[in-house]
Amino acid sequence: MLTAEQFVKKFKEVKTLPYVVTELSRMIADDDTTMKDLEDVIKMDPTLVARLLRLVNSASCGRLQPITAIDRAVAFLGMRNLRNMAITDALQNIFKEQNSVGIFSRKRLWLHCAVVGTCSKILAEKIFGINGDDAYLCGILHDFGKIIEEQIARDDFLAACEACSPTDSLITHERHFLGTDHCEVGYLLAKDWGLPPPFQEAIRDHHTLAEDAVPASLTSILQIAQYITGQLGYSSLPDVTSALSPPLIIHLQENMDEYKVLIDDLPEEITKTQDIYET
Repeated sequence: MLTAEQFVKKFKEVKTLPYVVTELSRMIADDDTTMKDLEDVIKMDPTLVARLLRLVNSASCGRLQPITAIDRAVAFLGMRNLRNMAITDALQNIFKEQNSVGIFSRKRLWLHCAVVGTCSKILAEKIFGINGDDAYLCGILHDFGKIIEEQIARDDFLAACEACSPTDSLITHERHFLGTDHCEVGYLLAKDWGLPPPFQEAIRDHHTLAEDAVPASLTSILQIAQYITGQLGYSSLPDVTSALSPPLIIHLQENMDEYKVLIDDLPEEITKTQDIYET
């Protein structure tokens, strides 16, 4: 069996994020980066350019003239949204490389992550009144550890998936067959990529049932989003849903009216995500 550190090391030997994504992440963290600097890097990836222009023009449909310049598109979208879109675009290709085997499907996992990301963003903004960009990216990345496990120890990972039933946790079977789990693997990769500590912790703890969970934290938002989308049938494995920390159950019960409105709006937002990323 491999440790979580060994899984990440082996994955990095065979897969790396595209240069454009890593360079954009570095530049966005640098206060001296100009819009021209970003434009020069983005232009290196025609697919990213097309996605960027498609996204900003769908979001600015009231304009008489479409946005066709990269610098205007970046200004309209914002740097954090640009980072999120670039990472999402790069990861999407990794998620979709192979066909499904047994009950595990990379395409289903990608849809799960995209939907959890969309739901997390809406939760952050509509329930807690905070910027949803970070919550979105946590949702996209939260299960990436499963991809690493599937690539590095495929047979054992698939055995863990097959052993998982709707009434128990995949993590238990991952630890039995693999010696680690996707939360720990994803946490170490997020740390290696230099993502902020709250991102790392949310990815590590999104299945942890904590008695002191704070609803507005990234970890709790991610856990609530996983629970809601699982109830709607968007789980990463068929019929396997996620549990909630006790304080989050109370939070949902106390704010049920707001959550009913959010759940009513969610299908339309999921459709938008599918249209943008062709899930």
